[in-house]
Amino acid sequence: MPIRTASARWSGNLTEGSGTIKTGKGGYEGNYSFKSRFEEGEGTNPEELIGAAHAGCFSMAFSKGLADAGFTPTSVETTAKVHLDKGDAGFGVTRIDLETVGDVPGIDEGTFQKIAEGAKENCPISRLLSPGAEITLSAKLA
Repeated sequence: MPIRTASARWSGNLTEGSGTIKTGKGGYEGNYSFKSRFEEGEGTNPEELIGAAHAGCFSMAFSKGLADAGFTPTSVETTAKVHLDKGDAGFGVTRIDLETVGDVPGIDEGTFQKIAEGAKENCPISRLLSPGAEITLSAKLA
């Protein structure tokens, strides 16, 4: 399997500085700052990128689980809400809320929920993040 890379560059101090984040193959490049991370400033932040990775990974795992069970999804759309909270040890990602909507012809609600839960538990990004953050799931049929 290939090794995936990303990079970041930061200039200046924490509160007044700024930086850029980019993926190794040039698929994404964005600015980030203290304000985009801890306030409502323009740009991205590491937590949004974690959310994007988790939403993408879950959607692929869910699509595979559905197909393996004989249900080819028309679409799976997932949003990941990443909670960055301050605790005794400092800031940390404490919870990620996955919200997904699947357009899956012919599937019943119980099977849909079971496969969604399996994808939440087993996608590689969930397995990476779950020891340190609670992961919740809201799965709805379109």
